[in-house]
Amino acid sequence: MATIRAAIVGYGNLGKSVEKLLAKQPDMELAAVFSRRETLETDAPVLPVDDFAEHTDKFDVALLCLGSATDIPEQAVGFARHANTVDTYDNHRDVPRHRADMDAAAKEAGTVAIVATGWDPGMFSLNRTIADALLPGNEQHTFWGPGLSQGHSNAVRRIDGVQKAVQYTLPDEDSLELARQRKAGDLDGKSAHVRKCFIVADEADHERIEHEIRTMEDYFVGYQVEVTFVDEATFDAEHTGMPHGGHVITAADTGGFNHTIEYILKLERNPDFTAASQIAYARAAHRLREQGVSGAFTVLEVAPYLLSPTPLDELIARDV
Repeated sequence: MATIRAAIVGYGNLGKSVEKLLAKQPDMELAAVFSRRETLETDAPVLPVDDFAEHTDKFDVALLCLGSATDIPEQAVGFARHANTVDTYDNHRDVPRHRADMDAAAKEAGTVAIVATGWDPGMFSLNRTIADALLPGNEQHTFWGPGLSQGHSNAVRRIDGVQKAVQYTLPDEDSLELARQRKAGDLDGKSAHVRKCFIVADEADHERIEHEIRTMEDYFVGYQVEVTFVDEATFDAEHTGMPHGGHVITAADTGGFNHTIEYILKLERNPDFTAASQIAYARAAHRLREQGVSGAFTVLEVAPYLLSPTPLDELIARDV
């Protein structure tokens, strides 16, 4: 089996995690890192991101390790016009639009683009769909956290005047238990969570920054939001970890019998798990392209066996 050559586009926390975990794959290798910076702390070849189209012969699939706030919406289509791509776009409401744009670009170019990989969207998306199919008439609820949200933290850091920032999402424990008992009713994600922001910024900017956070569509509007400004020493001591996780709870009555499917993730380091998912779907993107497929796909559309380095016959013998 030929080794799949992967390229990383963007070298922040996610890109570094992808590099680390690619080294553990039996069938993949890192071919290059594309970045705006000329010098990075990596042994891989570093190439200018502006020259991406000129180097597509060096890799089979590009992992777009870019932010969801602006980078992926503005740049991902351009990359899909030249190579197979996998991204971790996490703006749930905008995924259909993003998929459609990527689909048009990929079909025109004859490439494969797998969008919105990660854990949510991603692994949680799969579980919601499967559990809903298995238990008709169910109550289903998704809870995020406790943990740090990369996408929301990145969105806050992009606000002018923000020096450092993290955003934690915390589920309400009473709401979790109500969901398990099919008593949560129409509880929605916004009312079942608190979003806590910890920010380093000059005092003169505090009021404006907090206003921009609270009025940020798709990220904070409608949620319980707490904004706390801290000094840099406190931030460095207390807010440099990257935990996350959550629950998808699906409960139903099948005629006098209660059934609950609960999918739980407990992640010590969010970028590592997101990278692990993105790498698996990068393998799938390459395989789909080898099958002559083109266009954009979500995790719901990709057969599970395409994610694994283990041959299909062995998977069937082992896991079916």
